[in-house]
Amino acid sequence: MDRLSIMGVRINNISMNEALKLAGEKIENDEKFIIYTPNTEIIMMCQKDEEFLNLINKSDINVPDGVGLIYAGKIKKHPLKEKVAGYDLSINLLKMADEKGLKLYVVGGRPGVAEAAMKNVQNTYPGIKIVGARHGYFKGSHLGQSGHEEEMSVIEDINKQKPHILFVGFGAKKQEQWIDYNKDLIKANVIIGNGGTLDGLAGIVKRAPDIFINSGLEWLYRLIKEPRRIKRQIVLPVFMLKVIFGNKDLVREIE
Repeated sequence: MDRLSIMGVRINNISMNEALKLAGEKIENDEKFIIYTPNTEIIMMCQKDEEFLNLINKSDINVPDGVGLIYAGKIKKHPLKEKVAGYDLSINLLKMADEKGLKLYVVGGRPGVAEAAMKNVQNTYPGIKIVGARHGYFKGSHLGQSGHEEEMSVIEDINKQKPHILFVGFGAKKQEQWIDYNKDLIKANVIIGNGGTLDGLAGIVKRAPDIFINSGLEWLYRLIKEPRRIKRQIVLPVFMLKVIFGNKDLVREIE
């Protein structure tokens, strides 16, 4: 599988269909498969946080979640196949679970969000076996309290259910910390850190219309809807300037 390093973050040059095929194979073989979904914001976070950089590179695959990554690949003559948004990948995993009758467990979000999300999921995808929905407000490694009894209780419940797919939505870095620290304890196949996906599934956050998504302007729609995001969105032009004017090694192929 082709891989790029974009400012030190490994990005797998993989399509949506290829990512889903790999996930399906891991489930069939009863293997563990960890997926992270770095975007431009995460890559810029990693420039100031070596611990996060190391965490993000310890997944099995990092899908290119963001049009900025696609532009960066093109500009530096290392084109990526396509954008693989974490939300879209999560939806496609739900479709797979629906078709195959797979077990799903979700953890993350504020109290009540995971339950509301799974109520909507069950209505849309009745073939999924939802075996757990827990909020993320418990003491654990994502909050610097590794091995806390609250965390162990969550893991014990996950392992009791043995889900084929585990959504972990604590937000950037916290979810990667939690997954990495507990990956050897968790009995699940596909484990994906998917940020605000539960908020989207619960209907709390509305996805941008297709015209914005298809034109690579989903970030603009979200900024219009949530002007307070300006401090987060400013990293996109900073990222692009670094790519355009930085040396060629900022985006390179890796073995």
